[in-house]
Amino acid sequence: MKYQIMTGILFTLLQKRKVSAGELAAKYDVSVRSIYRYVDEMTISGIPIDVARGQNGGIYISDAFKLPKGLFTKEEYGKAVGAMLAMNEQFSDPALTSAISKLTSQMKSEKLDLTFSGDILVDSGTWGDEHRFSEKLSLLERAIEEREALDIEYLSRGGERTQRRIYPHLLVYKQNIWYLYAFCTLRESFRLFKLGRMRTLLKTGEFFERIPFDKADVPLTFWHDEEHSVFARFEIAPEALPFAEEWLGVDNVQKQGEKYFSEVTLPDDEALIGKILSAGAGFRVVSPEPLAERVRNAAERIAKSYRTEA
Repeated sequence: MKYQIMTGILFTLLQKRKVSAGELAAKYDVSVRSIYRYVDEMTISGIPIDVARGQNGGIYISDAFKLPKGLFTKEEYGKAVGAMLAMNEQFSDPALTSAISKLTSQMKSEKLDLTFSGDILVDSGTWGDEHRFSEKLSLLERAIEEREALDIEYLSRGGERTQRRIYPHLLVYKQNIWYLYAFCTLRESFRLFKLGRMRTLLKTGEFFERIPFDKADVPLTFWHDEEHSVFARFEIAPEALPFAEEWLGVDNVQKQGEKYFSEVTLPDDEALIGKILSAGAGFRVVSPEPLAERVRNAAERIAKSYRTEA
């Protein structure tokens, strides 16, 4: 949200030339302190913004400053607005909507003869969630930006519910799943939380100082450790090939004679057996045998639940 707001501030200044920090804070629903921090960053990047204190003060930009013509090519405009539209689909941010509108106006003023329609759509929510997931994502992004602590109810892999106070630092998108990297006061260390397991999120009004961390230390391969992963070999029938290529990746599926096989390390979590079963009879576990046995047992339980009582 930070960069969307900074873009919005720039276009607001280009339109009005002078505006108060309070007005910007109200418009983008952030603190005045955050507005001044954004302005400082924009100034450092070379945008001639000045701040005047006092009764008639405010944040202003020179009337002589305009986005230079030719700043973007037609293709660059399209990509920039396309990316912003994609983010707006995810976060539904009024500030970003405004920025998109103004950037589109800039495109027209340069007479690029560009008719643009978004060709990128991002939606990480579940079917029928009516944007609730997007609202959760927006709340977390804002908490990271504003450095506000959150109280959450979290459901562990084993089904245990815990109440935690967390200091959000980073959103992580990995293998089509959103995670939050946050300092957990319960565990007194950084943890990676799966957004889908957060049952409730409450703003606390408590603000924290950001804890320095190296992004290289974020455990992006946490599901590939020996304890929570399995190296499996699958035999794949032609009818299950589209499923296998989408799930495992086309590079991990090889044809051997008339059959297809895949060898891959997968997270051995609660979703693995269900994922394998969803492929149907054309997707078979060759090894390891314990995994094949778990799939057989699960299939038998499902079949049993559908048998008609005698």
